[in-house]
Amino acid sequence: MQTDFLGNLGIDAGYLIVLLFMIQILLFILLISVNMKYNRLKRSYSTFMKGKDGKNLEESIFERFEILDELNERTAENQEKIDKLYKKVKRTYQKTALVRYDAFHEMGGNLSFALTMLDEENSGWIFNAMHSRGGCYTYIKEIVKGESYIELAEEEKESLERAIFQEAYDIRDAEFAKKKNRK
Repeated sequence: MQTDFLGNLGIDAGYLIVLLFMIQILLFILLISVNMKYNRLKRSYSTFMKGKDGKNLEESIFERFEILDELNERTAENQEKIDKLYKKVKRTYQKTALVRYDAFHEMGGNLSFALTMLDEENSGWIFNAMHSRGGCYTYIKEIVKGESYIELAEEEKESLERAIFQEAYDIRDAEFAKKKNRK
């Protein structure tokens, strides 16, 4: 009767058996795959829980949180210290330039000089020492944000420019030294 029932539906019993067999093989493969994943998870869990019960694990987690809190506090303290240092460094003289020259064209040797000292914001001073046979004259001029309220001599302007654009001059000086060494 079953064959009549399947026959009336237009299904061959042999195909049905093969289809059910294929489904069973597919389910068996899925079972093996799930079993393998379960075993890997079980091994990971065993490794994680090795030597610890629930209470010890909880204590261990809380210890880690305490360590993280300490690290956050130290990080905040260090950031404050870094900010203070940055403010101090910002006010220190970072850019310097020295231009030597012969002030009165009489002594030779370029004994006179203009020394510029600037901070990060190009504020500072220019110290000018002019040597002559009669003595040495020194002047200091204040620089605020790269400008002087007092007129600057050519050597002082050059010294100020060299200090402000120090990186560009350092590159030019390095290139000049390379060319000089090649000769």
